Amino acid sequence: MPRPEPGKKSLPEITIMVPLYNEEENVLEVIERIYEVMEGLGRSFEVVLVDDGSSDHTPDLLLDAARTRPSLRAVLFRRNYGQTAALAAAIDYSRGEILIPMDGDLQNDPKDVPLLLAKLEEGYDVASGWRRDRKDPFLTRKLPSKLANGLISRISGVRLHDYGCTLKAYRREILQPVRLVGEMHRFIPILAAWEGARVAEVPVRHHPRTRGASKYGLGRTFKVILDLITVKFLVSFITKPIYVFGGVGALFFASSLLITGYTAWQKFFQGVWIHKNPWFLIAMSFGLAGLQFLLMGLLGELIIRVYFDASGRPPYSIRTVRQSEEDPPGGDAS
Repeated sequence: MPRPEPGKKSLPEITIMVPLYNEEENVLEVIERIYEVMEGLGRSFEVVLVDDGSSDHTPDLLLDAARTRPSLRAVLFRRNYGQTAALAAAIDYSRGEILIPMDGDLQNDPKDVPLLLAKLEEGYDVASGWRRDRKDPFLTRKLPSKLANGLISRISGVRLHDYGCTLKAYRREILQPVRLVGEMHRFIPILAAWEGARVAEVPVRHHPRTRGASKYGLGRTFKVILDLITVKFLVSFITKPIYVFGGVGALFFASSLLITGYTAWQKFFQGVWIHKNPWFLIAMSFGLAGLQFLLMGLLGELIIRVYFDASGRPPYSIRTVRQSEEDPPGGDAS
């Protein structure tokens, strides 16, 4: 969705984005804390709150707040789509040049926003919050998170202690090209780094949840693993799918040749006939699998070329372009 037209009003410098789901006990205090901090900064801002299909009174409270609070936009989903979709909608309906998502359960502290902004002013494109002193149960939340963060950092190459912290700050030009689907919100720093972003980590406060129920459990660990595989493929092979599919296909072909050679050796030196040898069937299966993977890689190459041609999007991301104000040598002097 394109950015909303600002009309005659100037664009805000900062957008605070908050996804909400059944947070009627917290939403008003979240808004109050955000405005208390942002009004004290002396910088233009707006607040975009997205209700992710809540079944309590959260939507009503948001609509009331939007009538009375300046620069507050309430976006209400028809049903629950998940946190990633809510953040995607918040980005679509934001206008600020700096985008700052945070949770709506009062565990993130708006007082940390100046720390994130200071890190961006150092020249970084992404300031990622790190809940160093996390106020969550160890076995069910902190330990799985620590293991997952280590695995994600190792596979992605983007070293962060806390991918699950929603509180982050992004420059719009870095976040705008990122397309969020599935459960990809926790991998936004990786997707941003893929676009050429410079990522830094900032220790932030973390408060225990005192009201309402947590929306997360151990069940999301499986989703994280699947999404991590997707991100790894997108980061490493999106413009060259033949490398991964062709590599797997070559491995199957090589295995097929080795097993075929082994069955031939058994035939001539041990008298084992092919129709009685299960290794020959395995060799044929590996050969067919290798052919299928090779064809999938070629099909992927065709699809990615059609995508870039149809979208008009180049397969690269430019940080900046500079040139002399003078005409280049050999230019038209007339």
